[in-house]
Amino acid sequence: MSELRPFHVAVAVHDLGEARRFYKELLGCEEGRSDTDWVDFNLFGHQFVCHQFSENESIDKDRQRYNFVDGKKVPVPHYGVVFSLDEWTQLADRLLAANTKFVIEPYIRFHGQPGEQGTLFILDPSGNALEFKGFRDFSLLFSG
Repeated sequence: MSELRPFHVAVAVHDLGEARRFYKELLGCEEGRSDTDWVDFNLFGHQFVCHQFSENESIDKDRQRYNFVDGKKVPVPHYGVVFSLDEWTQLADRLLAANTKFVIEPYIRFHGQPGEQGTLFILDPSGNALEFKGFRDFSLLFSG
């Protein structure tokens, strides 16, 4: 696999204070530049921007789409970061200890097979879906 480059993604949030608590305090992301209506976070080496919009103009939580994977309702769209399995386990443990509400609780997919991975899904306070994965072997990230 060639060297990975940081991605940039921007999402709508209804409250920057809640976004800061979620991304900084719960996930441990550093805050970067910000203004009155947006804030940059270092999401595990990636540029992640929260743009504040009012509830009426930006977010319709009832329109969430899902795709069934492993018999679980996976929210689409979603975004996230791929960790080593040890790092993922530490994050999963931190989220469990914080009594985080999961869309899909932490579990291991493809156990003992190529591409074995831990996965979990959560929502930020504005309803944006995040998936965090953990791999034993990054070279199997795209293996089938």
